Amino acid sequence: MNIKKIVINSLLLAIGAILHQITPPLVLGMKPDFYLALLFIIIVLNDDYKTCLCCGIVAGILSAVSTTFPGGQLPNIIDKFVTTNIIFLILIPFRKILNNQIKVIAITAIGTLISGFVFLSSAAIMVGLPGSFKVLFLSIVIPACAINTAASVVLFNAIKIAIRGRNLA
Repeated sequence: MNIKKIVINSLLLAIGAILHQITPPLVLGMKPDFYLALLFIIIVLNDDYKTCLCCGIVAGILSAVSTTFPGGQLPNIIDKFVTTNIIFLILIPFRKILNNQIKVIAITAIGTLISGFVFLSSAAIMVGLPGSFKVLFLSIVIPACAINTAASVVLFNAIKIAIRGRNLA
């Protein structure tokens, strides 16, 4: 892995951290997880498993540090680890077939649903949920999926222009 990719991936995770901090809460004090949108962009841009896994773990740790969900630290790490692995595997057959724009849209939508399911499941087992699983999934995960998908398209296009403009690819 070269230094340019490390720097780009680090910047993308930092952008995720900034977006996570400035996003207002939706329902019950919970907010969409922009770490996920940037993590999915990283997975699309990098076909190296180790790079994607490291970024997934870092995103999980950053998300755990800044979570507002009571006891959500470990569920955040589990969720990012599991989601990174599943999305990386889902993406393997499509890497050379689809263009990156379509991959980002599909992977963000699918990945956010997987992430929300894994997070709520692990949180329910470890610390309990502040409401029913179904209500939280429908009121938090589904809107977060829509927001993350829209944001990932905008962010991916901005990142693509920035990378192309600086010859970083």
